[in-house]
Amino acid sequence: MVSTRTPGYSRPRGRFTGRRRTPAQTFLTETSSGPGRPPRGFSVRPFPRQRGESTFPPTPDRLNPAALASTRTVQLVGCLIAAGWAAAFPLVSDLPNQKQWGLIAAPAYALAGLLCLTLPRRYAARTAAAVALVGAVLVPLGLLALHGRHQSEVMVVERSAHLLLTTGDVYLPHPLVVTDYNPYLPAMALFGLPRQLLGDATGFAKVAGDARIWFALTFFVCLLAAWRLLRPTRPDSDGPRPPLLPLAVLTASPLIALALVVGGVDLPLIGVCCLAMALAERDRTVGAGLVLALACTLKWTAWPALPVAVLLLWRLYGRRPAARTALIGTGVSVAVILPSVLTQADALREQVVRFPLGMTAIRTPAGSPLPGKVLAGFGPTGHAISLALMTVALIAVAIWLLARPPVSAIAAADLLAAGLAIAFMLAPAGRFGYLALPAVLVIWPRLAARRWSSRRPVVPGRVPDLPEPALPRG
Repeated sequence: MVSTRTPGYSRPRGRFTGRRRTPAQTFLTETSSGPGRPPRGFSVRPFPRQRGESTFPPTPDRLNPAALASTRTVQLVGCLIAAGWAAAFPLVSDLPNQKQWGLIAAPAYALAGLLCLTLPRRYAARTAAAVALVGAVLVPLGLLALHGRHQSEVMVVERSAHLLLTTGDVYLPHPLVVTDYNPYLPAMALFGLPRQLLGDATGFAKVAGDARIWFALTFFVCLLAAWRLLRPTRPDSDGPRPPLLPLAVLTASPLIALALVVGGVDLPLIGVCCLAMALAERDRTVGAGLVLALACTLKWTAWPALPVAVLLLWRLYGRRPAARTALIGTGVSVAVILPSVLTQADALREQVVRFPLGMTAIRTPAGSPLPGKVLAGFGPTGHAISLALMTVALIAVAIWLLARPPVSAIAAADLLAAGLAIAFMLAPAGRFGYLALPAVLVIWPRLAARRWSSRRPVVPGRVPDLPEPALPRG
């Protein structure tokens, strides 16, 4: 019988790959070592397998997203697109906060593009990213925070924290207007606690207590941790790279900058989903379970992240790590949500489930010309068609997930991004800003791993320069 196992690599244990590798012995028939051959009794493969190491043979990547983004042409085009995007808001938006952001951010993006074109290559990218970050994020965020201006979701989160401290509940029992509805799960109220502790008597308290600051900090910490887990350390790479420049570029982009300045409620969800996939790839079962529990108690749209991460663990490390993460994530989520289910079941169902789906008497203000929103505009029949299409599409994504389980954090993030993008596009109510979550899920793991392909996990440990002796026979 012909063996299909890659020569020089161990036979994996478990369902697809194993938690430990069984050493494959190497027997050399030569009596003496010739030029280019390893010494007798030595194996050319790395041994032993480290925690979280991939069992797939590493292959060099032909396309590197980081190298592509470092070209002047790509940088200039990106700045021009961002400037045009920001300049459109004062013309087409009817929200004052978004208009002010566009007026400040558009010149900053244009200046960043000019710097990319004129400065020496060594300094151009960092200087342009700093200018865009200051002009598109720090200045408009500081101005809006000092004047207490934000989108309604920030007020909803801060009010839910006040209710949690005073009544023990996070939902108003009888909402009368649209701002009385709280479409978030109980853990979201944690981001409103700084406002209750610091107040708003001084300028520092207004800024430091703003929930948007804590949304952004959670986002940054999670993305930095995911970068550290996914960064390559193979011999053919040039060593670990600092993530500050990619993180600054991503934050300064209109995709994140606008959401961060005016609201930012989806930023923690983006960060914890990216971190959960990275932890699952590295076999950090307890950490992945806790991070997934946090995601599942922020918004119900994060619930698909749990089965995706569990299937990634099962695919790479077997049933026990997957079951451990599933139990931790499910158990902690139930423990956080159960008190609200027992005490405010009607309010939870009405505000968290029916309100985002447009099934209440007071409609959600979330609206963009997405397919689901357009269908829902034709009345009850269109609303039902929108929900039916969304359900069928999500079932198809679930079948795809079961038929082709992910083998890396990039593949898992892609599957999660596909499901969420379909849900946001076909939901009866949604915003273009919701698509930031699937976009970052596709972009950030690739930037961290420095590769486009999702077929093989990145080997986290550096292969030794000298061969290790193979295990003796018998």
